[in-house]
Amino acid sequence: MIKVLANDGISQAGIDALTEKGFEVITEKIDQSDLISTINSDNYEVLLVRSATTVRKDLIDACPKLRIVGRGGVGMDNIDVEYARKKGINVINTPAASSSSVAELVFAHLLGMVRFLFDSNRQMPLTGDTEFKSLKQSYAKGRELAGKTLGIIGFGRIGQEVAKKAIGLGMNVMAHDRFLDEANITLEFFNGDKKSFTIETDSLENVLTKSDFVTLHVPKIGDKAVIGAEEIGMMKTGAGILNASRGGVIDETALMFALDKKKLAYAGLDVFDNEPSPSIHLCMHNAISLTPHIGAATLEAQDRIGTELAEQIITYFEQ
Repeated sequence: MIKVLANDGISQAGIDALTEKGFEVITEKIDQSDLISTINSDNYEVLLVRSATTVRKDLIDACPKLRIVGRGGVGMDNIDVEYARKKGINVINTPAASSSSVAELVFAHLLGMVRFLFDSNRQMPLTGDTEFKSLKQSYAKGRELAGKTLGIIGFGRIGQEVAKKAIGLGMNVMAHDRFLDEANITLEFFNGDKKSFTIETDSLENVLTKSDFVTLHVPKIGDKAVIGAEEIGMMKTGAGILNASRGGVIDETALMFALDKKKLAYAGLDVFDNEPSPSIHLCMHNAISLTPHIGAATLEAQDRIGTELAEQIITYFEQ
C-alpha cells in the first residue's frame, strides 16, 4: 500500500479519491524538524504540503523513497522544485483550483476598503451604541467601484479571474505581465450566455499611474519587492493597493509610510513578510484591511485542490 502524508491537510474529497484506489492517507501534522525521520521510518512515498511545510534540499536528499511532492495551491516557493525533479521526484501542484477563491477575496477586501468596513467593524463594537452619528459621518465618503480602473499586476490564472469579476462590477481593467502581451477571458453568465474580452497588457508604469486600485498576483523573486517606494510614488494619490499573492511583493515599510502620508488611502493584505508573525505595526494600522493568508481557504477550493492532487497521484502510480 502506497502511503501519502498530507502534512498540511487535504480535503475529504481528496482523501476519499485516494483511499478508493488503495492509498493510505495520513493527515497528522508532523513538525518540520521531525519530518525527515517520519517520512523514512513510516515509508511515505508521497508528501503533500501547502505553505506551512517546506521541502528543501536537505529533506529531498535524506528521503530517497519519496516519489511525489505535491503542493496544494499555486506557488511552490516553499519547495526546491528543480532540485527535486533532478532527483527523480515528481513535483505537482494545482494552479487553477483556487483562482476563483483568491479573486473573490480580492474583492472582499476591495469592497470593504472603499466603504471603510475594515475600520467600521473594529469601531462599531466599541462605540457604535454611543457615537453612532459620528461614526456615520466618518464613513460617509465611500466610493463606488463601477467606472474605476483596476490595475492587475500579474495576469496569469488568478489575475484573469480578478479581471472577470472587475468587468462584472463595471470596472475598467488594465494589466501588466512580464510574459503575456494579451489574454482572452470569457465571462459566463447564469443563463448560459458568454461574453469574451481581449485584454492587452501594458507597462508597469502605465498601470500604476492610471489605476485607482492596484492588485498584485505575482510570485516573489529574489529580495526586491515588486512594489517599493518608487513604484508607490507613481500611483495616484488616494489610490488603494491589494496583495493576495506573496509576502514581500510589497515593501511593507514603504506601504505604511505611504498610508501615513496619505499618498495611498488604504491597502488590503492577505499575505505578509515574516509569516506567521507579521509586523504588529502593520496589523494595527487603521488604513489596512487584513486577513491571515486565506486566499484559497474556501470549502470549494479545498475540494478542488484535494481532488486534483488525488487525480495526479493516481495517474502517476497507474502508469
